[in-house]
Amino acid sequence: MFKTASLFFALILPIMLSASGVAAADKFTLEGFFAGKSKAVGSFSAINGVKRQFTVDLIGKWNGRTLTLREDFVFKDGTRDTKTWRFVKTGPATYSGTREDVIGETKVTLQGNVARFSYLVYLDSAKQANKVRFYDKMVLRSDGTVLNTALVTKFGLPVARTVVSFEKAGAAKGKVRSR
Repeated sequence: MFKTASLFFALILPIMLSASGVAAADKFTLEGFFAGKSKAVGSFSAINGVKRQFTVDLIGKWNGRTLTLREDFVFKDGTRDTKTWRFVKTGPATYSGTREDVIGETKVTLQGNVARFSYLVYLDSAKQANKVRFYDKMVLRSDGTVLNTALVTKFGLPVARTVVSFEKAGAAKGKVRSR
């Protein structure tokens, strides 16, 4: 009987694990998390010592194909900024994204509970100066929040890091965590 049970688990366990991976992939979509209101806290830390903390109020609108995500930033020093992402769903786990300060577009790929994307941006978009690349990794966590970590590079060298924790507005947890 032990051999039969062991054989059963040896054959069924990989199927169950792959099915749970599919469920996790179906569980995390940009429109699933960001449609409606959400909020975030985050920080930007550069190798030159610049550190900025911020909060973000987000409103996402999903029309069945495109997620329009407005981000209203308030920095600790009182500075405000607004950015708007437009993510077009191009496949079950892929998107094409644009934003007013992004050079060209980004390709977003979802795998399980993780979204990855990379894009070029001018940190001073008015002067089209200080061009850097962001490598974002968003992880849907078991508590229902999304943690976004981004490596920022210039000429291929790491120059900064951004960490942002997102939460659906009105979530039962009540408070967004900063890391």
